[in-house]
Order: sequence, then C-alpha cells, then structure tokens
Amino acid sequence: MKIQIGRKFWIVLTAIIVLFTVFVVGRNLLHAVKIKRRINVMRREEALYRDRIARDSTLLERLRYDDYLEAYARENYHMQRRDEHVYILEE
Repeated sequence: MKIQIGRKFWIVLTAIIVLFTVFVVGRNLLHAVKIKRRINVMRREEALYRDRIARDSTLLERLRYDDYLEAYARENYHMQRRDEHVYILEE
C-alpha cells in the first residue's frame, strides 16, 4: 500500500509554516518595539539626571564660599543670626 501525499497536505503544511513564522516574527517585533520605548525613556532620564548633576555640581561649587553659603541658608532654610528676627512673608 502506497501512501499518497496530495495537494491539500502541502497547502495545509505551508499554511501552518506561514502562520508559525508570522507568529514568531510578530512576537519579536512587539518585543523590539517595547525595548525601543524603554531605551527612549532611559535616554530622557539620562538627560534629566545629567542636568541635575550639573546643577548640583554648580551649587556645591558656590557653597564653598561663605557669602553664598550664608545667603543660601537664609533663603532656603530660614536661618537667622542670634541677634536678629526674621519674618517670613509668603505671597
């Protein structure tokens, strides 16, 4: 008895292979898009943190001088000298 492989078998087999390939490629494309978005988010965060580092470095450099240190403490922490009174007015 000889087994005959007909045309329908090859069509079904080809359809299965095509569907499997489309599924795998589509899944990989979705994964690539997610990774690309994450990379873009991280690049934006990198720029934000570099900006913060630059501002903090500038502030650290300025705080080495006593005049700026005193002004910074008065403005941001409402510090005062012993013989003076400070009134805080908020707008």
